[in-house]
Amino acid sequence: MKSRKLIIGLLAIALTVSITSCERVAPNYIGVLMENYGKAGKEDFSTTKGKVNTMTPGTELFQVPLFEQRAKFEAPLSLKAADNTAFTSKPTYSYAVIEQRAVDVVFQNKQLGSGDEFMKALEDNILEAKIYDIMKEESRKFITDSLMANGGSLRFEERVQGLVSKEFEERGLKLTTFSSQLEFSDKVTKKIDNRNEVNTNVSVLDQQIIEQRKRNQLALLKAEENKILSSGITPELLSQQAIDKWNGQLPSTWAGSSLPFVKSLK
Repeated sequence: MKSRKLIIGLLAIALTVSITSCERVAPNYIGVLMENYGKAGKEDFSTTKGKVNTMTPGTELFQVPLFEQRAKFEAPLSLKAADNTAFTSKPTYSYAVIEQRAVDVVFQNKQLGSGDEFMKALEDNILEAKIYDIMKEESRKFITDSLMANGGSLRFEERVQGLVSKEFEERGLKLTTFSSQLEFSDKVTKKIDNRNEVNTNVSVLDQQIIEQRKRNQLALLKAEENKILSSGITPELLSQQAIDKWNGQLPSTWAGSSLPFVKSLK
């Protein structure tokens, strides 16, 4: 009787161990199984689905989500432009694990642990550190004026996004969105606004000067034209005009001592 109870107890324990040592890969996740503590390197890692037995020592299951991950920096990043102006950025980004590269994602970052916080740990310890390094380096290639000019921050963001996308791809991830969200201090913003206002006023004055020069040139041309016209109206021209219009008959009366084209005989 006792032996029977012992056997039943052992079976119950074995069943409990068997149940607790099995894990199921969640929907929309892919499982990456590490065996033998990963001593053989990447060869000890493989993808799996469904129920997985993790009872064997050195076996660990990593659950990797295949849906889009959204993340943001909790604190602003301190950056400097090429002209040493300080500004901040609080990036947001989204990405997804490339399914065929899930083993690479786990193998390269297994030290972060296999729990539910694996992806969060990946973001906090690896991805965001890389993003910060890229942004620090690229910010030094832009001066403040170019960053704050129309479309300047977008050019910076596009350049950073391209580099971050390349970095993520090397790590088995696909970057889907990225926003740098640059912010400048009120002092810097006011300084740039004042400079832009001065430049605008100078441009307006330059345009007014150009227009006034054109008006002056036009006035000179009209004065020259009037001078030429007035110098051409001579007594000879008037006489010629009178002859052209004369019908050959002498008028019965006329003003003056003689016609302008008739010479007096003395």
